[in-house]
Amino acid sequence: MTIKKNIVLEKEGNKPILVDLFYDSSNNKMPVIIFCHGYKGYKDWGCWNLVAKEFATSNLFFIKFNFSHNGGTVQNPIDFPDLNAFGNNNFTHELNDIERVISFVSSNKTFSTNIDLNNIFLIGHSRGGGICAIKASEDKRIKGLVSWASVSNFKIRFSEGSEEFLKWKEKGVKYVENKRTKQLMPHFYQFYLDFKKNEKRYNIKTAVKNLKIPFLVVHGDNDNSVHPFEGGDLHSWNKNSKFLNIENGNHTFSSKHPWDGEKLPKELKAVTEASISFIKNCI
Repeated sequence: MTIKKNIVLEKEGNKPILVDLFYDSSNNKMPVIIFCHGYKGYKDWGCWNLVAKEFATSNLFFIKFNFSHNGGTVQNPIDFPDLNAFGNNNFTHELNDIERVISFVSSNKTFSTNIDLNNIFLIGHSRGGGICAIKASEDKRIKGLVSWASVSNFKIRFSEGSEEFLKWKEKGVKYVENKRTKQLMPHFYQFYLDFKKNEKRYNIKTAVKNLKIPFLVVHGDNDNSVHPFEGGDLHSWNKNSKFLNIENGNHTFSSKHPWDGEKLPKELKAVTEASISFIKNCI
């Protein structure tokens, strides 16, 4: 298996994106899987490396990356040293980042014979699932979509008109504690303004209804971060979608960070195997 970690994607006027590749270099024309992490997430979290290996051993070309404004840096992609970038993140940045990753994989000559650009799939976890749904609805190059514990609505998360929201608007910033690093992570009010400017585009329900490609919705029935009804909503909005309930599955399907084991937890193993099977059936 070929593993290439921390490839730096540079673009003038933009923050760099760190990319990991997992694939079998002896195979040709493999479907491309692009995995998008969620809120306060990063490509090296918990079991994501083990997940990547599962896909690669199934003859799939697996890509995972850090969103450019997730708070990580090239030197330290895990512990969020760039809190200013985190505070300036928004949905527009994340959609542009996916486009940059697709452009990278489409134009790179190193592995051009290993990939099948006619079969590009997106997998998104949590907030990443919502972002992937929007990208998939807009980009005809995407041939299939898989959501893991995905959100179904961005708007409700702003709690418009609440006391907290009004304080955020007044001060221009609010803070959320990262339980792992104990950092107070800023959210600048520009995040909401970006959403409001593009509210029609960033409607996940509309995006899902407009999908004309295979769509697998995976959600755990013990998810306390994104309620299972959101997975049910995603499924109900697209009659051609498939739904997989993971019994006893929490938001990360029983994985955690750090993960010291050499095997995936049962719930995440089921998610991974079902996703691989779904993608192969789409080809």
